Amino acid sequence: MKLVATAIALALVAQTPTPFAPLPHPRGYVAMRAAAPPVIDGRLDDSVWVSAAWTEDFVDIEGGTKPAPLLRTRAKLAWDDKYLYVGAELSEPNLWATIYQHDAVIFKDHDFEVFVDPDGDSHEYYEFEINARGAFWDLFLPQPYREGGHAVDSFEMTGVRAAVALDGTLNDPRDTDRGWSVEIAFPWSAFSRDQRAPSVPRVGAQWRVNFSRVEWTLDVKDNAYVPRPNVPEANWVWSPQHVVDMHRPERWGYVQFASAPAAFVPDPAWGAKQWLQAVHEAQRTYCTRTGRYAATLAELGVAAPADHSLSAPTLAVTPSLYEATITLTQAGQPAVVWHIRQDAKVWRDAPK
Repeated sequence: MKLVATAIALALVAQTPTPFAPLPHPRGYVAMRAAAPPVIDGRLDDSVWVSAAWTEDFVDIEGGTKPAPLLRTRAKLAWDDKYLYVGAELSEPNLWATIYQHDAVIFKDHDFEVFVDPDGDSHEYYEFEINARGAFWDLFLPQPYREGGHAVDSFEMTGVRAAVALDGTLNDPRDTDRGWSVEIAFPWSAFSRDQRAPSVPRVGAQWRVNFSRVEWTLDVKDNAYVPRPNVPEANWVWSPQHVVDMHRPERWGYVQFASAPAAFVPDPAWGAKQWLQAVHEAQRTYCTRTGRYAATLAELGVAAPADHSLSAPTLAVTPSLYEATITLTQAGQPAVVWHIRQDAKVWRDAPK
């Protein structure tokens, strides 16, 4: 028995390093400052929307490995000193919505969802869901569900304004509809749990954002739409998650704030963040299997990144916690140390 235990221990220590292969960089969008605020009526006909670019068409939540969505979904963004504006257009032959209560579980209907992580640390983020009736659900999440987080359902985005416009007839299967559009104005204070208005994003700042559409397969029974039994919902998103889980903020897209036409700038720390996420996933797996965190990167079996801009990987462990770091060095820039810990929070040291 002792020999078996020793063999297992040696096998755990001498793992073959897993090659580091980062996911593709998420989609990016440049949100322009609005010259005049839109009227929030659900119709995307205001001057700000006419001039704003569309996002790419939504894809399956798992990305290109899955078939393209059957229906088109796309969105636009704009901003000013008071609000972040979101508009969306959803093709839909079967307009259907049964929920009218605020803060009900809106995704049990067809819905449109907005996810926002202002500081990009994968913690303390916001979710907003709306259906074709205009009923919405606003949530604050201290940390992702898979990291032990729980939604704060009582949270209210005070001052948010939202509306929908229908191109067809709601809940009437006798005709074929064309779709619906969504218009939302989020006051900047909506992205603060204590409702204190955070600073308006500076020009060039980037927030982590994603959009999701939940679509159910419907049948008609007694002249009414009903979800088809035992058929899961479709999840279509702006930037692919590569897994069926919207609550992976580290995989959301990037929204860059601009006051004049500008090119989107990919996140220079994407490789660093991806390596840290690889460490985190490996530690989750290792801890599930052994009941503890690996004490070293060699024991964990995660290879150092081949990217020459990344160096000095470290791992510090206690019986119940861990923290990993990697240093990012760019030409003409001070070196920055990026961190991740056991609950998946990501942060960087302030530049010196």
